[in-house]
Amino acid sequence: MTRPLFAMICALSALLSGCDGDRSIRITSTRTVENGTRGVLKVIDGLQCPQTMGSLTRKGSAHAGGTVCTYAGAKGAEVSLHLVRLDGDSVDQVLKAFETRLSTEMPQTMARLQAVEANASAEAARADAASARADADAARADADAARADAHADAAATPAGSTATVRVPGVHIETKNDDADVRLPGLSIESHGDRSSVRIGGISIQANDGTGDVRIHSGDDRVSIQAHDDSAEIRTDTGGDSTRITWILTDPQASAAGWRLVGYEARGPQGGPIVVATVRSKDSERGRVFADARDLVALNVGR
Repeated sequence: MTRPLFAMICALSALLSGCDGDRSIRITSTRTVENGTRGVLKVIDGLQCPQTMGSLTRKGSAHAGGTVCTYAGAKGAEVSLHLVRLDGDSVDQVLKAFETRLSTEMPQTMARLQAVEANASAEAARADAASARADADAARADADAARADAHADAAATPAGSTATVRVPGVHIETKNDDADVRLPGLSIESHGDRSSVRIGGISIQANDGTGDVRIHSGDDRVSIQAHDDSAEIRTDTGGDSTRITWILTDPQASAAGWRLVGYEARGPQGGPIVVATVRSKDSERGRVFADARDLVALNVGR
């Protein structure tokens, strides 16, 4: 679990970091909308598309009525900036369409990760059932110490291979390489190659044998699915406004040579939203995604 889990945590940490920089720009917004404590996001009529933004260089001029700009980046990277009016659709519907189109650029990666998600969902259901049974067992053990002692004696194996601790609120049981740990706000289950960790609202499931890792927050704001070094990462800051990032990455290139696709989307409640789509032949997020994010921030704010 250590290598893939560490890689996903690093990817998430990098994803959540901001990228600031001073640039000379022309502001064309028409009005602003308050976004609580997060500042303001602008409602705009047309895109601002500077000739350059960091590593990106604009290709031609804005088209489709000022709603689309395209950029070229290092190593063949491509970035498209879109101004999208919702016109009755939800933000989820609009972004799902972008996600579907980008996923077709890396079909093998998406298929592998969807299999991981299906397996993880089945494992989660089994883990929930096992957790409920274990909690019930622990409650009975707390209420009846004599029964717990009898259970420990019955389960005893040669000295050194088994350890059991049961006190109110604490349940720790190990047997050879397996472990079951339950503390207030924390549970850890490890059985062979499979591990499940729950910390508050965060759930982490890993399988060393297959290289699968699944990280999910209970509020749906962070989700990571990983298989070896490929991953699907999604973050959503929540609130009334839109601030969503989605990335699909794989060191194994697709038929078209892409190793990373994704988008950065921001906009005020009710839209329009600005979406920067990214295609890169480098599996590392690198500068191209940060520059795409800066293009979005230039138009609607941070």
